[in-house]
Parts: sequence; C-alpha cells; structure tokens
Amino acid sequence: MEILRKKMEMTALSNGWRKKGYKIGFVPTMGALHKGHISLFERSVSECDKTVVSLFVNPLQFGPKEDFSKYPRREKADCEMCKEAGVDAIFIPTVDEMYPKDSGTTVEPHPIVSAGMCGAKRPGHFRGVLTVVAKLFNIVQPDVAYFGQKDYQQCRVIERMVLDLDFPIKLVFVPTKREPDGLAMSSRNEYLSKDERKRAVCLYKVLKEVEKMIVEQKIYQTKRIISEMSKVIEEAGGKIDYIEIVDPFLLKPVEYITGNVVIGIAVFIGSTRLIDNIIINPEKGEIFCDAL
Repeated sequence: MEILRKKMEMTALSNGWRKKGYKIGFVPTMGALHKGHISLFERSVSECDKTVVSLFVNPLQFGPKEDFSKYPRREKADCEMCKEAGVDAIFIPTVDEMYPKDSGTTVEPHPIVSAGMCGAKRPGHFRGVLTVVAKLFNIVQPDVAYFGQKDYQQCRVIERMVLDLDFPIKLVFVPTKREPDGLAMSSRNEYLSKDERKRAVCLYKVLKEVEKMIVEQKIYQTKRIISEMSKVIEEAGGKIDYIEIVDPFLLKPVEYITGNVVIGIAVFIGSTRLIDNIIINPEKGEIFCDAL
C-alpha cells in the first residue's frame, strides 16, 4: 500500500494505473475511520482493480463554531485499517497542499437539492464539501467513487455536481453501517459520554417507529409524523436541529406521502450533533439507494 502526500504524486500514480487499464475506485474520508468506512473500502476493493482512500479534514466544510479543531485525527491507525481492508493507496494531503494561499475558487451546490436539511442548518457546508470533492476527483481521477447513505443529502448534492459539471465518474451509495443497537456509525460518536451514547439510540428508534406508522398504520400526513417524532426525541433528551420528510431526488419537502420518501433528522445529544436517515417505501418499508 502506498501513502502519498502530494497532489502530483497521486495523479501520477492514477495515470500509471489508467495506462494499464485498471479500474480505479475512490473513497474520500476525513479520517477517524470506523466500520462504516471499511464497508466502503471493501465495496471498492471487490468492484475495482485499484482502490484509493483520502484522509483529509477539510476546513472549508466546517462553520466558525463547529468542531474542525477537535475533529479526531489518527493517521497511523487509519492507515492500518486501510491496509487490512486491501486499499492500494492513501492520499493524505495537508491543508496547504489542497488549498494554496492564492486559491479562492469554490463550487456552489445545486440550489434546490441543498436548500433544506443540513444545507439550511450549516450555511456554506456543501460549498466546502463540493469544492474538496471536485478537487479530489481531479487529483485521483477515479472511475467510481463510494459514499455512505448516512450522509444522504451530501450524496445527492455530489451526484448533482457530477451530473452538472460532467465528471466522468460513477457514484455508488452504500447503506449506512450501524452499531448493534442501531446507532449509525460516525466519527463523532466518540464525542458522546456514556449516558449520551445510550440516549443517542433514539435517532434510529424513531426512524424505525416512523416506518411502522407509514407501512402498518398507513399514516401519510407528514405534519403528524414529524410531531410524533419530535415527542420521542425530546423525551430521550435530544435537541432537534431538524426533522424533514422529502422526496428522494430533489429533496423537496413532502406534505402527504404517496411514494418513496427520505426521512432525515439532525439531533443534538448533549453538544454532539448527529444525523441519520431512512428511505421508506409506503408498501415495502425501508429501502436503500440502489432500490430507487
């Protein structure tokens, strides 16, 4: 496994692979890897000839009062996890390598897909995400890029950028990896205290309860569903940042459920902001991106 820190080195490696006809898979991450990331690596390794992982905590996607400075960084452990998963190369640039002093060009997200959910609550976040992802796509030059469904809106925002800017890259969205009690795996879970960790299960619990409301009880009025969700989360001690029920592609709010919907939530457990989502078909229940 190769470790590269310079953009030119990474691009040269990819170019060499391309000349040999290799199919390149890519998983961009901010490090602090967990089993959710590993599931993306393994998917790429199984489907591509070569797999690249990036480790880069991107300052552009953090707001001024967010956790950029304390976001977990553990390069050595991350590299070991990549090696065990069969990754071929890791790209670990510095902030200066990715953003030279005179750089100032950014990528604006699609105004409809980014309008709600995290786009509304974290101004500038998706501009930062798209800017770094576009740069990484140009540096790594993958054939396929893998992202986790836990960041559902991010998946759709990136998908829109790839379509609108003609990136010749296939996107694969992989189902959310969960702890045994249902909590979505996230690098930020380690911020939680023991008590907060117990309470954090309310996110998945409420999503599964909504599935029953829609599929079994045939409740389709989203205002009522959101009201019931709010009660469950608040009783567990969570502070709601948002609860939204939207269509799966443009992410526009839905008032009455007639087809597939995404239920996205962001909740503060203590000072830690956690996100989760579920895609629900009103007849089949939970489905995943590849079924849309």
